[in-house]
Amino acid sequence: MARQEDGSYVISTYREITDTLNDPHLSCDMRSLSRPMPALEEGVKPAFIKMDPPEHDRLRRMAMRHFGPPHRPGLVTGMESDLTATVGSLIDDVAGKARIDVVDDFASPFPVTVICHLLGVPREDEPRFHRWVNDIMNSIDYDPKSDPKEKLDKGVQARKDLRQCLGGLVEQRRSRPDDGLLARLANDDGPDGRMTDDEIVATAKLLLIAGNETVVNLIANGMLTLLRHPQVLRRLRGEPDLVVPLVEELLRYEPAVHIIPWRAAYSDITVAGTVIPKGSQIMLMLASGSRDPKRFPDPDRFDPDRRDNQHLGFGSGIHLCFGGPLARRETQIALTELVRRLERPRLVADPPPYRRSPVLRGPVHLDIEQGDG
Repeated sequence: MARQEDGSYVISTYREITDTLNDPHLSCDMRSLSRPMPALEEGVKPAFIKMDPPEHDRLRRMAMRHFGPPHRPGLVTGMESDLTATVGSLIDDVAGKARIDVVDDFASPFPVTVICHLLGVPREDEPRFHRWVNDIMNSIDYDPKSDPKEKLDKGVQARKDLRQCLGGLVEQRRSRPDDGLLARLANDDGPDGRMTDDEIVATAKLLLIAGNETVVNLIANGMLTLLRHPQVLRRLRGEPDLVVPLVEELLRYEPAVHIIPWRAAYSDITVAGTVIPKGSQIMLMLASGSRDPKRFPDPDRFDPDRRDNQHLGFGSGIHLCFGGPLARRETQIALTELVRRLERPRLVADPPPYRRSPVLRGPVHLDIEQGDG
C-alpha cells in the first residue's frame, strides 16, 4: 500500500484489497470524501453502486428480484439462444472480409443489443441506444489536452437523451407491461416496495453503461489474449467447454476493469499496518491484486487450467458486479463463436491501440486479418 502526494491511498495486494472491499467502514458515496468529487450529472439520482447500505442494499435487492436467482433463476440461461443468434448475425456480417475490427464490428454492438433486449427496449429504438452508449463511452476517455470539446459535449448530451428516453419507456411499461426488466421494475410491489422512476432509470443506465464497457473490453481482451496464445486458441476450437475456465482466467489475467478509484473511508481504518484517515480517497488496484504472487502461483502466465481462481475481475464484497453472470455468458459465447468461425485469424498490430483510461482496460481497436491473406 502507498500514500500518494494528493493524500489518496493505493492498495494493490490481493488480501488487502479483499479485506478493504469487505470492510463496512468503506464508502462508495463520494460525499464521504474530505474533498468530495463533483457529480457527473448534477441533480441526477446515482445508481446503487455509488450508494452505501442500507439504501444500496434495498435497491440492489429490488433489481436482483428480476435479474437472477432466486426469483428469476433461469434469466441468463433463457437468453442463450438470443445471445448465440446475435453473435452469429454479427459474425455473418464480417465472415467474408479479409480484415475486421473486433471492437467496432463485433464487441461494441453486441452487449448493447443484449441489454436493450433484457430491458425491453423496442427494436426500432435500438440504433439510438447504440449511438448514445457509444458517445458516452467515448466521453469517458476524454482528454481536454488533445480531444475536441465536442467529444465531451456529445457524451453529456447522450446521457441526457438516454435518461429521458428511459424515463418515457418506464411510463409506457407501467400501463402496457411486457416481460422486460423496465416493465418488471415499474410494476413490482415486492417486500421493499416499488422503485421510483428515477431509481429505475438509474438502474437501467447502470446496466447499459457498466454492462457495455465490461463486455466490450472482455471480448477484445479475450480475443487478443487467444491470438497471443495460439495453442490455447486451437484447444478452445476443439474443446468448447474449455471456455468456462478460460473466461475466469481472462477475468484474472486481463480484466476489463483494472482499478476501483472511488472509495472513501467512513472513519479511520487500518490496512496492512497503516492508518488511513477518515475521508481519504482509496484506490483499489484490482488487476494488481489478481496477479499477486502470494495468492496466484506464476501469476503472469495465462493458464485456463488454473485452479482456485478467485480473481477480482468483478470486484468483491457487497458491490460484487451484479451483472457478472450475464457478462460471463456473453463473453463465453462470443469467444467460442469467434474462434470457431473466423478463418485463420491473425493480429494486424501487437500491441493494438488501447483506451487511455487507467480504470478500463481494453483496445480501442483490434484489427484482425483472416483467410489466406
